[in-house]
Amino acid sequence: MKLLFLACLSPKTGNCTTAERIRTHIESAGHTCELRDAADFKSSAEVASLIEQKPPFEGAIAIHLFKGGRLLLDTQVPFGVVFGGTDINEDVKVEQKRAVMEQVLLKARFAVAFTDKLKAEADIFLLSQSSKIYVQPQGIKTEAAQSFCWSEFLRRSGVSGEDVEDLHVFLLVCGLRRVKDPLYLLEAFSEWHTENPLVVLIIIGPKIDPVFTEEVEAISKRSAGVYLAQERSQEELHAAMRRSAALVNSSVSEGMSAAILEAMDLEVPVVARDIPGNTAVVQHEVTGLLYSSPQEFVRVSQRLLVDGELRERVVANGKRYVEEHHSLDNEREAYQRLVDTLH
Repeated sequence: MKLLFLACLSPKTGNCTTAERIRTHIESAGHTCELRDAADFKSSAEVASLIEQKPPFEGAIAIHLFKGGRLLLDTQVPFGVVFGGTDINEDVKVEQKRAVMEQVLLKARFAVAFTDKLKAEADIFLLSQSSKIYVQPQGIKTEAAQSFCWSEFLRRSGVSGEDVEDLHVFLLVCGLRRVKDPLYLLEAFSEWHTENPLVVLIIIGPKIDPVFTEEVEAISKRSAGVYLAQERSQEELHAAMRRSAALVNSSVSEGMSAAILEAMDLEVPVVARDIPGNTAVVQHEVTGLLYSSPQEFVRVSQRLLVDGELRERVVANGKRYVEEHHSLDNEREAYQRLVDTLH
């Protein structure tokens, strides 16, 4: 079966990683799956024309009901969709977007939600299509680079000094866009760094929003103990996570943060903002730590550094949670079954 797959493909983002992984699942079942960036198309008519080219596509799939799914409304081939966090956390608040998403959901053969909560919210905010919404958590597989130099990583991130091996590095992994809110913690973290120079925050991820990136660069430069690092390969990033004191999430909204799940799999503590997408995977003091303000972030992070028992507990439970609920094999089987419904 020849399938068209539409997704937001900004390099080294969670969306891109998820799309590549799902494509691999589909192709491993013998299908042909052409992955295209939804941003390359201006209208659903363009996508309909592409689908009808020779040889034609026989089905389609899209990540995000609004960003990707709306481009499939004019096509005559069967398609499925995957909910993105933006769909439920942001786009349903806009009447015009919600109406389009309802059309997409009505026409789709299936829809995938990463969590039970996301499915429940879809039933509340959109025309109820519960029978066609399947819950399938993201599958996680991590692979840290073997030839990785921690001190070189810190130096290239702007961290200097003779005692870099003694530093407690908090790693905030995110694409630079406002919904990830990397500026949320900077003032409080800088105050903590002034009291304890051994704690530093490194923000690392692709520059998605150029205007916002300039703002982050300017503010981080004048924030003591805060560094903005160039994005790295997935293997290098995973190696850096392993050496970190904790993986930090500061997002305003999330569907399901791959970085959080990857940190858990790598046995790294997670300190995440208390928002619905994060609480779906992070249970406070069980699989990670949650915070609701910058000051609370500092308090729970300070505790993490001194409470060895807490650290060991959240690391062990986080690893177990990912192994039990985010199996790559289960994800592969689920998408292969769903694609079969497009025949």
